Amino acid sequence: MKSAFRSRAHPGFWAFIVHRVSGLLLALFLPLHFWLLSQALHGPAALDGILRWVDRPAFKLAEWGLVVLLAAHLAGGVRVLMLEFLPWRNWQKALLAVAAGCTIAAGAAFALNLV
Repeated sequence: MKSAFRSRAHPGFWAFIVHRVSGLLLALFLPLHFWLLSQALHGPAALDGILRWVDRPAFKLAEWGLVVLLAAHLAGGVRVLMLEFLPWRNWQKALLAVAAGCTIAAGAAFALNLV
């Protein structure tokens, strides 16, 4: 039983969790995104109403969260591809830190752009 708990403390396990959870949350976001885009089909007034509605601070925060999710999922996916297709080397352990750093950098850059 101890080995099961020890594997959950491994950074690779958390990278797996972040990659899967970010993918699920992005998949849940897509129907809302498509619905918002479909409002343009109902004319300019409907689209303007939706654009005014999403120009609130809560949506700006959610937009930042979306960018962080996208960055986390992208970095995790690149990490998995590198693990799958490149020969194993000790430096690949550092891929977790690189993936996390890219995610934080993308989130910080977007947040600074919002201010």
